[in-house]
Amino acid sequence: MYKGIVYILVLFLFSCELPPRSGSSTAGTTKGEKKFITADEVSPDEEYVMVTTAVNLPLYVNHDQKAFLAWGKKTAVKVSILGPSEWDVPTQIATIEQVIPGKPAGLLINGTDPGIAQVIKKATDAGIPTVVYDSDIPNSDRHCFIGSDWYEMGRLQGERMAKIIGGNGKVACMGILGMENMEAGFNGFQDALKKFPGIEFIGKYDDKANVETAARITADLLTANPDLAGIGGFDSNSGPGIALSVKEAGKAGKIRITTVDAEPEHLALVKEGVIDYLVGQKRELFTWLGAQFLFDMRHKTMPLSADDASAGVVPIPQTVITGSIEIDKNNVDQFMQ
Repeated sequence: MYKGIVYILVLFLFSCELPPRSGSSTAGTTKGEKKFITADEVSPDEEYVMVTTAVNLPLYVNHDQKAFLAWGKKTAVKVSILGPSEWDVPTQIATIEQVIPGKPAGLLINGTDPGIAQVIKKATDAGIPTVVYDSDIPNSDRHCFIGSDWYEMGRLQGERMAKIIGGNGKVACMGILGMENMEAGFNGFQDALKKFPGIEFIGKYDDKANVETAARITADLLTANPDLAGIGGFDSNSGPGIALSVKEAGKAGKIRITTVDAEPEHLALVKEGVIDYLVGQKRELFTWLGAQFLFDMRHKTMPLSADDASAGVVPIPQTVITGSIEIDKNNVDQFMQ
């Protein structure tokens, strides 16, 4: 149906009825009172669609997509995961455009780039419950944003970096330049460093979420700045790429590294003493809750008026920040499996 797009389609249909509850099916309700939706009241054709980019990225597969699929199974609805295999925002936009006419029960959209705002607005204008996750998209008319506070993640990195380098030295950072969330992270990182006069911030660099690019930028920084004290990373591949070059230069433990995410390779590098500090996201949590918000909008689980749509009321939270997970050598074993 979505020609040319890499996608995963999972259909969960439960044919058996739930065990009967004690008493009648209306026990505990009064006339006119809305009952909570149960699995046996969900249409088997009810479809919720996640649209991202870089759909095969392990970070997304192992956290976002895993949680979304588990939510679909538990809720007994059809769920689809769509998007290009590479980091390709125009194709993500085209994918959303293709999905809108089918009027899915809800859209869960990864906020990859400010440029997707207009197509999100098209979805909400079409009456589709729409939640943006991971990074917010301003001026998109999304019904809800759920995810991390990237400025806070950057601030946490900056404060830890300042502490581990003793408040002195040259510091750089890298990630994907221009992304709303990462630019917020860069700002938080720099603002934290500004409190330390002995720290010189030498710039932010675009590693395009690519390990090899991050490694090359790090090698160039080490050559140009033999007195470099530390580097902060802001995408899933920044930390491993930085660590690769630092190890090759024989400077593990001398060049201090802070970065986002807590994938197995990140955790192993913390255990090894190459990466000093990780700021992880609660990705499973914001994906699961985002999907549930779509379901609640669709089924009017908690109406706030006689007719929320006519009243212009969105009966789910406007913004939810799920917080961060801090990991270093003191607690890394708790996250390794």
